[in-house]
Amino acid sequence: MQGLLSTKEAAERLGLSPGTLEVWRCLGKGPRYIKIGRRVGYDASDLDLYVESCKIIPLEEQANLPRPR
Repeated sequence: MQGLLSTKEAAERLGLSPGTLEVWRCLGKGPRYIKIGRRVGYDASDLDLYVESCKIIPLEEQANLPRPR
């Protein structure tokens, strides 16, 4: 699983504990991961996408966004 981050490395990158990522995997939450056999790995770009998806737009900014038609 060369080129992938381990659970520990991914957790460090996200500022979480490895245990949190393990629980999230069981709950179907969190960033995408790859599982081959017993090994789990994370692609750095998937972690970046996950962080981006967690952004919350303040209500003040939402008021200025165009509404979909």
